[in-house]
Amino acid sequence: MNLRTNVGKRKLGRTDLQIAPLVFGCNVFGWTVDTDTSFNLLDRFIGAGLNAIDTADMYSTWVPGNQGGESETIIGQWLKADASRREKIVLITKVGAPLGPDRSGLSAKRIISAAEDSLRRLQTDHIDLYFSHYPDEQTPVEETLRAYETLIQQGKVRAIGASNHSTAQLREALAVAADAGLPRYDVLQPEYNLYDRAGFEDELRDMALNQNFGVISYYSLASGFLSGKYRSKGDLGKSVRGGGIEKYLDARGMRILAALDAVAKVHNAQPAEVALAWVMTREGVTAPIASATSVEQVDSLIRATQLVLTPADLALLENASANA
Repeated sequence: MNLRTNVGKRKLGRTDLQIAPLVFGCNVFGWTVDTDTSFNLLDRFIGAGLNAIDTADMYSTWVPGNQGGESETIIGQWLKADASRREKIVLITKVGAPLGPDRSGLSAKRIISAAEDSLRRLQTDHIDLYFSHYPDEQTPVEETLRAYETLIQQGKVRAIGASNHSTAQLREALAVAADAGLPRYDVLQPEYNLYDRAGFEDELRDMALNQNFGVISYYSLASGFLSGKYRSKGDLGKSVRGGGIEKYLDARGMRILAALDAVAKVHNAQPAEVALAWVMTREGVTAPIASATSVEQVDSLIRATQLVLTPADLALLENASANA
């Protein structure tokens, strides 16, 4: 089967980056996916015309024996194997999560050092979109933005974004950038999915629209819950991520799964495809992130970009996921 999406690219906020409406999450590389499989997944994803891949320097520190950088290293090996691949992708990575003593936060020294480390692992001369992974209350925002300015002037970074930042933190960053004539964050990366809606909708979404931020959402399938794989506590042992899913097994979660099942049946689709297609329709969202551990799952991601939800589908999902 040779799946290819016919979905056009979306402009990422004020940047000159254009991305397909779904981003491949590479957090599984070096964790639940080995190097050879990672190559196959990337080939399938890019071969379908999708173009944005998301990683971070901390992926995957949570795996026993890992130090961080495993995901970036695998991507770098994939890029090195075929030089033509680099121009086909928008490469996203992040800095700021703790990797060890003196290797955390958003100080100028840390950002410059981490960027060089990421570029070396990724085997490329530039990062298309570089995120502040988490806020750093110990470092002045101006210092952080000046470090990014240096990287942008050197051609090592094209655009910058903020992940896991509050509206207050973003307002401060925008004010500092404007006052000091520094680069501003142009892309946000919030948690957002059919179950977890409150954190993005309202203030953060309003800011994204008003400031023309690009938005790339993570946990777009609620750690796999919205795939329909987990429907009772007995299902939690099905994967290493099962422990984080129990919180979704409430009445609202069951309503959402029932709605996903109903819409999926109408379209001969999978619940995960419907859940991702829903995020792609949301005001203010440029693209959700989703990961995969098999070629079959990548094909499902591709199909999600082709799925057109009707007003009736959207109403059903809206009613099921509304907060009580």
